[in-house]
Amino acid sequence: MSNPLVKPLNSEDKELKKLIQFYDETLGFCPNSIKTMFIRPQIAYAFINLNKAVMENQGELSSKVKRLIGYLTSTVSGCKYCQAHTIRAAERYGSNNKQLNEIWDFRESSAFTEKEKIAFEFTIAASSIPNQVDDEISSKLREYWDDGEIVEMLGVISLFGFLNRWNDSMGTPIEEGALESGNKFIKNWNPKKHIS
Repeated sequence: MSNPLVKPLNSEDKELKKLIQFYDETLGFCPNSIKTMFIRPQIAYAFINLNKAVMENQGELSSKVKRLIGYLTSTVSGCKYCQAHTIRAAERYGSNNKQLNEIWDFRESSAFTEKEKIAFEFTIAASSIPNQVDDEISSKLREYWDDGEIVEMLGVISLFGFLNRWNDSMGTPIEEGALESGNKFIKNWNPKKHIS
C-alpha cells in the first residue's frame, strides 16, 4: 500500500483539538488514526471513551503492563503502526529498556514477574486467530488475577484488535515519535505500509 486508504484530517477544529490533548500524556502526540476516525466524529468520540474506560486502572493491572499487552496483541495481529505506538506508550508508562527489549522473550526473561508472564501468555492466546484461550491458560490466569483485572486485560486486547484492523487496513501514516520508538525497540522493524 503506497498511500493511506483515507488520509487523516489536518484540521483546526476545536473538538478535534480537545481529542488531541487526550493523547499528549500517552504518546506525546495525537495518533493519525484518531484524525482519520474524526472524519466521522462519533466514531472518534466513542473510541476515545472506550479507550479511557479500558485504560483506567481499578486493580493491580498497571498502565505499563496494559501497554505491553497492547504491544503483544498488535504484534500477533501484525500491525506495525500499533506496535510502534504501544511500545512507545509502554516506555512512557515505566517499562525499562530490558523489558522493552525482552518482551517477546518474556518466558525466559527475568524482567517480568510470573504474574505478568501469565498475563502475556493470555494476551497471545486471546489475540491469535483462531483463539487459543483454553482451560490451562484460564486456570493459570485466575491464580494471579481477579475477574475485574481479567476484564481490564481483555478490554486492552479487544481495543487493540479494533485498532490493528483499523490502522492496517487504512495504512495509517506513522508519526515521527512512533517511528522513533519503533526504530529503537522493535526487532525486524519495517513499517513500510505506514510511511507515505
